[in-house]
Amino acid sequence: MESLLARLPSRSWIAVIRLRSLGDCVLTTPALALLKSHRPDLRVRMVVEPRFAGVFEGHPNVEEISTSVGRHVELVLNLHGGTRSMWMTVTSGAKFRAGFGHHRYSWIYSHRIPRAQQILGEERPVHTAEHLASAMFWLGVPQAEIPRASLYAGRRPSYLPYVVIHPFASAAAKAWPQERFVSVATELQNAGLEPMILAGPVDDAGPFSKFQVFRNAPLAEVKNLMSGAALFIGNDSGPAHIAAAFGVPVVVLFGPSDPVTWAPWRTEARVLTSRGAITDIAVEQVMAAAEALRPAPVKEQQA
Repeated sequence: MESLLARLPSRSWIAVIRLRSLGDCVLTTPALALLKSHRPDLRVRMVVEPRFAGVFEGHPNVEEISTSVGRHVELVLNLHGGTRSMWMTVTSGAKFRAGFGHHRYSWIYSHRIPRAQQILGEERPVHTAEHLASAMFWLGVPQAEIPRASLYAGRRPSYLPYVVIHPFASAAAKAWPQERFVSVATELQNAGLEPMILAGPVDDAGPFSKFQVFRNAPLAEVKNLMSGAALFIGNDSGPAHIAAAFGVPVVVLFGPSDPVTWAPWRTEARVLTSRGAITDIAVEQVMAAAEALRPAPVKEQQA
């Protein structure tokens, strides 16, 4: 049976809807790479919220970034599945409408994508990158190794060797105590790796005042900063996936989230978990993980 992608005329527009979640947006890029490697003629319009548009800025696999599906779209691929994205899909006027069959109101799709396990032929928990890439395989991309996420930055900072630390999280259960992050940052600074702290607009960065803090920095600036980092340390959050996309070694601390689903994808990493709360993870464990990754600046300073 002819695949859906094979039925699309040359240079057709595809609208890919990916609302919410910085990490989900980053982990969509492997799927886009697979799509464009198979059909480089197709033109991709990423439908994202403005706050996450920077993920796709400058990306060679994305022709347009928009907050709406727009016109003249042959295929709408809904990777989100929420009410708003469903409305965008059903009102798009696209000939083909595809999304995962488990989405609520999936009856609006002309093509319902099965579970990732069925597509991959493996009954096991799958990573988010695998889940999103499986949609491309079902649409007609030949199954292949799923690449690392990819982001594009401008000029790398000219700082001394540095570590990016993101000590905040979207929920208290996902946040390691700030005073422990301060201890880790101080030890790394003493070892020759300058801490750069990422903070959001409402995060209390007061405990990190002796370090350089990037508060509510635009995604373009965050990507630039991350692209030159020797190491990343942080809670399970979107910045960890940005670091992984640049191949930065990552130490990530997990609370209630599932590391199988959300671990850094295809970069050297140490994932720290606890049977209890995230507060059970000790400073010594984080420092041991950082040393195991052996970022070059620390090695050179300690040699």
